[in-house]
Amino acid sequence: MTLSAPQRLQLRQDCGTVLPGFRAPSPAQEFAAMARWCEAHPAAHDLYGEGELLGQFEQRIAGILGKEAAAFMPSGIMAQMIAVRLWTERAGLPRFGFHATSHLALHEEEAYQALFQLQGVPVGSPLRPILAADLAALRQPLGCLLVELPCRELGGQLPGWEELEQLKATAQGLGLPLHMDGARLWESRAFYGRSHREIAQGFASVYVSTYKGIGGIAGALLAGTRDFIGQARLWQRRMGGTLVHQSPMLVSAAMRFDARLALLDACYARTLALAEGLQALPGLRVLPRRPQANMLHLFLDAPAEQVNAARDRVALEQGCWVLNEARPTDVPGWSRSELYVGDTLLERDNAAVLPLFARLLEP
Repeated sequence: MTLSAPQRLQLRQDCGTVLPGFRAPSPAQEFAAMARWCEAHPAAHDLYGEGELLGQFEQRIAGILGKEAAAFMPSGIMAQMIAVRLWTERAGLPRFGFHATSHLALHEEEAYQALFQLQGVPVGSPLRPILAADLAALRQPLGCLLVELPCRELGGQLPGWEELEQLKATAQGLGLPLHMDGARLWESRAFYGRSHREIAQGFASVYVSTYKGIGGIAGALLAGTRDFIGQARLWQRRMGGTLVHQSPMLVSAAMRFDARLALLDACYARTLALAEGLQALPGLRVLPRRPQANMLHLFLDAPAEQVNAARDRVALEQGCWVLNEARPTDVPGWSRSELYVGDTLLERDNAAVLPLFARLLEP
């Protein structure tokens, strides 16, 4: 059975249960919830980024991260492009460092080069997070270093706390500004057992998402010093990111922000238990073996097309979407897929879900 992309999308939407991620409301449900929240928290639309509701949320996120100020932006790509542009401009050096699997390297069509004529330099091993020793091995100066916490393409891996603190200290000694790609920073707190402020301390700027993890419609925040954020707002205007009203994106994030953060510790605990069960299934491996966030990567001893077809059969027969797209790996015959653990898996124990994962390996 081979389905087209639109057919698979419809099949997923028709499933009564979707195991990866958090439950996603329909547009009608989302907009109705936003309307109720707005009635309970009366506020006017912002106007080109100016408004009480927007300003209060920006300052709240800045406080959580231990930074002086923050700016709400429509996308993380924009926020990070601006951060890299500002740090390299201040350094007078059009070169910055990033992990080989950074979003900037893999998913943005070389935007940093096309827009700002910057050079991106891979730092460290592509198989693990960036460490302090990698800075000592640098062979060329950088205007800043972008550090992703956690590394999505590595199954959500994080450096250990002492390793992270050493990285911060080494960068400070070199006078190298650190920028955090914190698209999934919210998911990192459970592993470290420390506040978001402590994790962000030592980073000159931080980007966080309001839809990854939080579940808003879209949006991001860039945090740093008041001067830095003032300059970032100028670039936001230049890049067309100062929309007439950003309140719809903001409301969809603000209305669920506290509740979603409160769930993430339980999601991490569930991920640890799930990973232990998954690793006992023949033909399946987990990266990392002990997860460091409420996400992981599955490696399956079967071709991607076979895994996807098996998933589709389970969806048709049982109304359950077990896994998002499986992709080929560098090892012939194996495939991999990302699994993000949200509220759906909180409600189902291993006895209920492991047989479904086992079916993915059926020919």
